[in-house]
Parts: sequence; structure tokens; C-alpha cells
Amino acid sequence: MRFRKRTRFLKSDDEKTTTTIMGAELQKPQWRQREINEEKETNPQIEVEQFFRPSSRSILNRRLFGYQFFDPYINKTYDEIQLSSSLMDAPEGMLLNYFSILREAENLTNQLIGGCGTVGWVRIPFPIAYNFFTKSYQQKTSYSSYLSSFEGVGHTNLIKLYKLQNPHNVQPIQFFVELETINGTATGATGFQYHYGIISVIQEDGLSKIDAITLTGEDFLCAAYHGWRQQGEGVVDVEYGNWCKLIKKRLPTKRDGYVKTIDVIGTDGDDYRFIFIQLTNDTDVLVSQLVKRKKGQWEVTYIDPTKCTEK
Repeated sequence: MRFRKRTRFLKSDDEKTTTTIMGAELQKPQWRQREINEEKETNPQIEVEQFFRPSSRSILNRRLFGYQFFDPYINKTYDEIQLSSSLMDAPEGMLLNYFSILREAENLTNQLIGGCGTVGWVRIPFPIAYNFFTKSYQQKTSYSSYLSSFEGVGHTNLIKLYKLQNPHNVQPIQFFVELETINGTATGATGFQYHYGIISVIQEDGLSKIDAITLTGEDFLCAAYHGWRQQGEGVVDVEYGNWCKLIKKRLPTKRDGYVKTIDVIGTDGDDYRFIFIQLTNDTDVLVSQLVKRKKGQWEVTYIDPTKCTEK
């Protein structure tokens, strides 16, 4: 028998500007008005059906946490739980453990329902997972807010995990993630949702812990009806070429799974590298910008193309 307590979708202290979802700060998709005005027609060379279909990727959070793991924590509050340091001994392994514990956590409600009986480990994983947060992130996101941010979620899959460029390995270490969730609905017909974002990891008391999460929801009706913005090559050509006049020559795109690397020879004599992640909705998200000056090494940089249009 499943126990369901009605919860309210909570926001952070600044309720006017921040919404919390799955323990993360929810960000709005960044669509600039200029881009919208320039994208009135869909590129006829793109097969739009690719943007409507969900992921078929294998999940990454497949580490097994069974009854023997969860049993000691049943009926314990988050501040009564002490986790083994082995769960947080390295940044990437810690994230795989975190999402593996969360995989079958559910916070379905009387309004957002799904399944046909008990779903997964119900709410038992939530106070355990909350202990993967740093003290400062717990102060920013209370446990009640954390739990409520999963309202309607019945299952969580980690389908992409990519460590962002950090040549000097300084804190925080950041990872790009994409999450696939199965959510309850008012009709009981469950549906898939996809979010992508950044997780910041720092060392606290010798352990790797989560210090910040931001997520953005994916839309499966946007890219199919717009032009250049969903493809990395288009972003580079338009924003850094047409707007910033930075590109002398764009080199052939390199692909490694869902990672797309685009190198260009700059008009200023420097080389530039743009790294994109291809999402489930088949759009490319720019995650890293690098520059290599003459006889130098690749360095992290940031060029805001909107500044180019202000000149």
C-alpha cells in the first residue's frame, strides 16, 4: 500500500524569480527576440520528425542499490543519515551514485498519478540523496523544498553525463547532465519529460558533494519549427560568424557520440573551439568555448555574441 502525502510545489526564498525542480534551479530556455524574428521559416533541408521523438539511449544510473542498502535508512530523517564516504570519493562516481539512488524514487500525488500500485522505492531515497548536497546547498534548498521539487516524478533516468572543460581542475568541477523522467498526470497516463543542465561539484570535508544544480526543460515543438538555432553549425556561423565577424574558416565538425566539436580559424589569428551536446530533442547546446592563441594551449573563454550586435 502506497502512502501519499499531498505536497505543494515549492519555490526558493525568492519566489518571484526562482522555481525549484528535482532539487535544481529551473531556468527558462534562452530564446532571444532577434533569433525568434530571424527564424520564421523552418529549414526545408531538416527532417523535422527527428525532433519529436524521445530518447532510446541506455541509462547511466544503473548502479544497484537494493533492499540491503535502503533498509537501514527506512523511517530516518535526512539529518539522521550517515552515508559511507565511498559513495562520494570521486566527482563522477558520486553523481552516478546520487542518480542511481534517485532512479526509483517517486513523489506522485493525488493530482499527478501513475503506475498501478507501489512505484519503486517510493520516497525512501529522497533523504538519502539529499545528503549528497553540500551544507551551503542544503541551506539554500531546504529538505521540504527538495522533496516538493520532485512532485509528479515517478522515475528518473540519467542519460547524459559530460565533464565540462576545466584545464586547471579548479573548483567547482562542473558536469553537463540530461535527465529523463517519467511523470504522473491528472489522467493517470504517465509521460516522459526531459531536462538538461549543469551540476557543480566541490570537495567538502574530503568528499565530493553537489554544490549547485540548474536545469532547463526540453521542448519537442520548438526546434522542429525554427531554422538555424537548433544546430551547432548554425549557431557558430550566425552568432560568431555573422554577428561577431570572428570566423575566417570553419573546419569540419567532429562527433563523438552526443558530443559535437566545431573548430574555427579566427579572423584575429587565434583558433576557437565550440563544444556542443546534442539533446534528446535533437538540438545542440553549447557547453564550452575554448581559444588557442599562437603557440599556446587551449584555454577556456567566453564570448557573448549579443555584445557583438550592440556595436
